[in-house]
Amino acid sequence: MASKSSRDRQKAGTGHPTPDGVSDVGRMFEAEPHYLDHRQRLRARFLEGGANAMPDYELLELVLFAAIPRRDVKPLAKTLIAKFGSFAEVIAAPRERLLEIDGVGETVVTHLKVVEAAALRLSKTQLMNRPALSSWDALLDYCAAAMARNPNEEFRVLFLDRKNMLIADEVQGRGTVDHTPVYPREIVKRALDLGASSLILVHNHPSGDPTPSRADIEMTREITAAAKALRISVHDHLVIGRSGHASFKALGLL
Repeated sequence: MASKSSRDRQKAGTGHPTPDGVSDVGRMFEAEPHYLDHRQRLRARFLEGGANAMPDYELLELVLFAAIPRRDVKPLAKTLIAKFGSFAEVIAAPRERLLEIDGVGETVVTHLKVVEAAALRLSKTQLMNRPALSSWDALLDYCAAAMARNPNEEFRVLFLDRKNMLIADEVQGRGTVDHTPVYPREIVKRALDLGASSLILVHNHPSGDPTPSRADIEMTREITAAAKALRISVHDHLVIGRSGHASFKALGLL
């Protein structure tokens, strides 16, 4: 029978080696998990070269570090990229689809959605206090980030003042995969409430093809006519798809 002092030492972690040959004390001094060094190297590369120096899955790893602090997240990052196609597609993916992936829980989804919200906020900031028509590329980038990956149609109106500065950016309607209810009178009424002088209409095609439909053309004519009666101009109607965008003005439809 072991003595009391021997039993005490074992309870304190100073007993005999375990079957694998490593004592309890030895385990305390084992090397840290391999992914900790990997995380440090990845952070250093990001700080030195920025996002352009990293493939999408590594950039996604950096986001997942905070959500999953005690696990190697490289396999999950690669799985997400393989499933959705790119970093941008991952952070914009619907919550329900993200949760279908093994290893993704509410904490991971929250971190991804915070990154998406930050990206949209930054894109929108590029439009503020600048004439929208002279910041067209920034406007297109913002609309694409906000709408191109939405699973359902969404109709957005950018309200501009007399100097074409952005007054408000509002979603006027959300619908199904191929239809959004739009009410021209409500859009014009809102423009009057805001004191807007002109509008840019924007909606998305979840199918990915930005080609305007007949319904899009008819709806645009109704809004343009209602706005014109009150001396409010419609600069353009943009249709946003995953494969690009279509401009009513460029197509001669406005």
